[in-house]
Amino acid sequence: MVDQEDTVGSTRTKTLATIALVGMVSLAACGNSTNASSSSSAATGSASGQSPTSSASIPAYAATLQKEIPALMKANAIPGVVILIRSKDQGDWSSTFGIRELGKTEPMLLEDTFRIGSNTKTMTSTVILQLVQEGKLKLDDPISKYRPDVPNGANITIAELSEMRSGLYSYTSSKEFNATLDNEPQKAWTPDELLAIAFAEPPLSPPGQVYNYSNTNIVLLGLVIEQLTGMPAAEAFQKRIFEPLGLKHTSMPAPTDSSLPNPHPQGYQFGTNVEDLDSYAVPPAKLPAALNGSLLPINNTDANPSWAFTAGAAISTPDDLATYVTALVEGGLLDEATQKLRLDSIKPLTENGPKGLGYGLGIVEFAPTIYGHDGQLPGYSTFMSHDTGKGNTIVIGTNLSASPVNGNNAALELAKSVLVALYGASAVPGADPAGAAPAGSGAASAPASAPAGASSASASAG
Repeated sequence: MVDQEDTVGSTRTKTLATIALVGMVSLAACGNSTNASSSSSAATGSASGQSPTSSASIPAYAATLQKEIPALMKANAIPGVVILIRSKDQGDWSSTFGIRELGKTEPMLLEDTFRIGSNTKTMTSTVILQLVQEGKLKLDDPISKYRPDVPNGANITIAELSEMRSGLYSYTSSKEFNATLDNEPQKAWTPDELLAIAFAEPPLSPPGQVYNYSNTNIVLLGLVIEQLTGMPAAEAFQKRIFEPLGLKHTSMPAPTDSSLPNPHPQGYQFGTNVEDLDSYAVPPAKLPAALNGSLLPINNTDANPSWAFTAGAAISTPDDLATYVTALVEGGLLDEATQKLRLDSIKPLTENGPKGLGYGLGIVEFAPTIYGHDGQLPGYSTFMSHDTGKGNTIVIGTNLSASPVNGNNAALELAKSVLVALYGASAVPGADPAGAAPAGSGAASAPASAPAGASSASASAG
């Protein structure tokens, strides 16, 4: 489950008492902002909230979520959560739940920084599409034009890499790779080291035929960006995305930098990478202990994310992600024709898969008109979406990688309830377009219970 946790050297918290905490929640209804104090308690990663304000003072969906989110956190051992929703029709709402560090009482903050995992992939494909606009490459260019060493590279296009249809093995499915993450959590990986792991394994399928979520694809695109722009991918992101959108708290750290800017919560993951190769779920015999707090997760906060490179190493805040995902979906970073091309590229995950759920050029469709992505990295999980129909924006950040119950991306477990509160039960997707698959498959397709992020095992930046 490497995608989730570079955890060796981390320590398990020995004890966790029931903790009462009070956090400030920023609430805005129908454009009128009010502040309410939201009281939360956390035990074994759970939280319950009680607002002193009447339900009439916040959006109706928020009143529902204030009750549901703490219950979901308790059921999935999630220590802390930040939720930000922008809805011109139903009202804006932001809230925090739970704690930022096990064994302490400090609450989550709306300003917290998270590792955003595979949300980074949307940035990589955005820059690729900008380069297409500029005439510097074509989507049907073979990757061999830029990396002659790619297996079958003459038959794999730039578009197929971005759309997860290259057939290339994902390096994050390697047991040896996962073991290295466990044993050397501060290792600064180079892209070439990652590709060497991937290229040592045979392709999983012919290009263009099967959806197969592979971090190898996006590492390759990151190197194409560096080759064509003449600058590190992190700098290209900064100049082409972060600065134009005014994202002051978003960056892709240097390979040797494993720190997170303050404020940030501590990030947790149940199990080591090797232990989680088959599933992020805790074994049934240990699950009661994980849920009651006698088995605590590993602290992954400072594990080096360089192994994710342009597939998942970026960091951001909920507010920055809300601004970014709106531009990602509405077209603020691409011209009108290229943006249409991007949305039109989305295909179902299988040949006869349902419409309104799929993956395209670095973008997920969770439900009809609801687009975005999600991410899962050691200790953290995030979800971002924007609706082209109603204009709703949703961002969720948690300090737990995956639910110990079912192995799904922790933020996605919450996102399903948020989507129901805003849209009704029909909006909840039946699969996870951007999820990680069990090790040995080389893929990263997800179980049929989560929207879009790394959810079943192997070290993939979900």
